[in-house]
Amino acid sequence: MKEFNGSITALVTPFKNGRVDENAFAALVERQIEAGTHGLVPVGTTGESATLADEEHERVIRLCIETARGRAPVIAGAGSNDTAYAISMARRVQEFGADAVLAVTGYYNRPSQAGLLAHFTALHDAVDLPIFIYNIPARTVVGLTVETLARLADLPRIVGVKDATGDLARVALQRRACGTDFIQLSGEDMTAVGFNAMGGRGCISVSANIAPGLCAQMQEASLAGDYQRAVELQDGLAPLHDALFSDASPAPTKYALSLMGLCAEDVRLPLVGPNDGAKAKVRAALEALDLIG
Repeated sequence: MKEFNGSITALVTPFKNGRVDENAFAALVERQIEAGTHGLVPVGTTGESATLADEEHERVIRLCIETARGRAPVIAGAGSNDTAYAISMARRVQEFGADAVLAVTGYYNRPSQAGLLAHFTALHDAVDLPIFIYNIPARTVVGLTVETLARLADLPRIVGVKDATGDLARVALQRRACGTDFIQLSGEDMTAVGFNAMGGRGCISVSANIAPGLCAQMQEASLAGDYQRAVELQDGLAPLHDALFSDASPAPTKYALSLMGLCAEDVRLPLVGPNDGAKAKVRAALEALDLIG
């Protein structure tokens, strides 16, 4: 199994004239790898998975794998609130050559803990890839308890969690319950250094779309135990972390990338572009990091 740690970018999906901008996406992937990013997540929440057609979903993952060419592991977004669909997509991305699957908890359906356990067990039994569970109750309403996660961690191919709860206490509790080999990745940029200090192994990062080199350096410093350097880098990145969530994500991130000339700011309805206040925060954060003039 490949290593999954450090700065793992939750990639945006660029659009142009209503379609996926494949050239821009490939260039973004190449930029990530050149900057030292440790892993890639295509078609997660930041990749607007909710509004991609099946063929677009498949194409973006294929393109990420083809562009990366094994230089960074690809954790493909393949989750759904429909277990049968999640299994179908996970099997497809396995055929494409993804290194792992990221699968979200059951949004909208609001399954019980027993339902979540059955959902992820069925997904585990259907594929041979490593699986990361995406626990983000702010978006899905439901969340995994530490006890349920521990039961899932006993399954050999459920190797880790993207924890977007924002609750750092869970890191220690999950470490005790799931074991030290279970890979905990933060799903929240602002607390990523603290997450690692509690026993995490990295971050699936939105900010790394914009500042991949700095995010990679911050992760490398924290994982090496150099928290003085990690905190210095985190302090510099904090305004960017804040700005990118000052309106519905990923609209501020795409706006930032548009200011940098890397892709259009287009998002798909029901998302719209960021408000003027968010735009001002994004521009200020980019200027502070010397990413735009």
